[in-house]
Amino acid sequence: REQGYTSKSNPTTGIKRNPEKPRERYVTDEEYQAVWDKADAILQDAMDLALLTGQRKGDVLNMRITDIADGYLFVRQGKTNKPMRIKIEGELAEVIERIKSRSRKAYGNWLIQTDTGQRVTHEMLRGRSDKARKEVGADWTFQDIRAKSASDSDGLTEAQERLGHEDSRTTRRHYRRGEKVSPLKRK
Repeated sequence: REQGYTSKSNPTTGIKRNPEKPRERYVTDEEYQAVWDKADAILQDAMDLALLTGQRKGDVLNMRITDIADGYLFVRQGKTNKPMRIKIEGELAEVIERIKSRSRKAYGNWLIQTDTGQRVTHEMLRGRSDKARKEVGADWTFQDIRAKSASDSDGLTEAQERLGHEDSRTTRRHYRRGEKVSPLKRK
């Protein structure tokens, strides 16, 4: 209709959509560590990058060594095309150094790469993840690590910025799984 190809009404007018129910599964530190302990080095690196940066699996797999400059890791999110610069400090700096210093048969440009320097694909990571999770009986997925990154943040604004959301409501609805609160202090 907008382009002028038809003057008929929209056939979906009045149709009720299925309500979207966000996942509520929170991955505890112990559950994360149990899978991490069973994982190979490639999966460990991917899990750590996903947790510390809050990025999607595809964005983690697309991270390159050449994306590191001036103390930042540059990420262009695949879903939204949003550019981000993530400060390399603390545990993230340690993880990146661990990745870069790992001995390999060949070296490629990817942060997450095989022993021969090739980019790790979604399927390769999925196989590794399925195997490690099965060994410990974990019922969460790699995608839940992004929500853990948001949920473990000190506040909604920090989580929103790390995940790259324009609107804090998206972060709150889909990724924050249980607000951290302090108990009442009566005395």
